[in-house]
Amino acid sequence: QVQLRESGGGLVQAGGSLRLSCAASGRSFGRHPMGWFRQAPGKQRELVADITYDYTTNYADSVKGRFTISRDNGRKTVFLQMNSLKSEDTSTYFCHALRGLLSYWGQGTQVTVSS
Repeated sequence: QVQLRESGGGLVQAGGSLRLSCAASGRSFGRHPMGWFRQAPGKQRELVADITYDYTTNYADSVKGRFTISRDNGRKTVFLQMNSLKSEDTSTYFCHALRGLLSYWGQGTQVTVSS
């Protein structure tokens, strides 16, 4: 069983920055991929970024060069540093953990970017 708790969302002006954190419970955190997704009202949930156990990262084209995903295995935490935020980044951001065939989700944290 894995529990995920996001934090760090909020209201920011366009061009600003936010850093999201996701604290995970459970064993073997360092051996499994983690990711961030987002979902805006009326839209499908989409992948923002993910990171493997060996720190290989992958980003959606829309955030490349602006967002950085990282992980601290000792603290069982994954981060999403978001810079140069745009109004279209406004969404609920969800932390995701993959354990074999099982997916776990956090409750989400709201990010609102004002233009």
